[in-house]
Amino acid sequence: MLPVGVASKAEASNCSIRSVLSNVTGKWRMIIVLALEDEPKRFGQIKRCIGDVTQRVLTENLRGLQRDGYLTRTVDPGPPVAVTYELTPLGRSLLEMLKPLVYWSHEHMDQVRSARLEYERTQVS
Repeated sequence: MLPVGVASKAEASNCSIRSVLSNVTGKWRMIIVLALEDEPKRFGQIKRCIGDVTQRVLTENLRGLQRDGYLTRTVDPGPPVAVTYELTPLGRSLLEMLKPLVYWSHEHMDQVRSARLEYERTQVS
């Protein structure tokens, strides 16, 4: 079994599994990594690609991904100033791990929807 259990808060804070997963499995971070698959993008391009993310949330998530080494932020002084985000080799390796999950999600969505409907039907008592 994978080492997912911990005995204390201190042990939890040093757990590599918890540390990495808590920072990359958020909805927005995974989608940002997927959005950068094909090419570097400017902030506005990423926002348009994703669609339903606020500017503040996108900024926070880009900073978190940059902090952990999954992407780089490059500033071209211009004029006009242009900021570009690009996956690092670490980010590319994460992307390759995410893609099977994305394909799995797409292939199994009908089963998930059915399970949700069945659950909701049985909970209406």
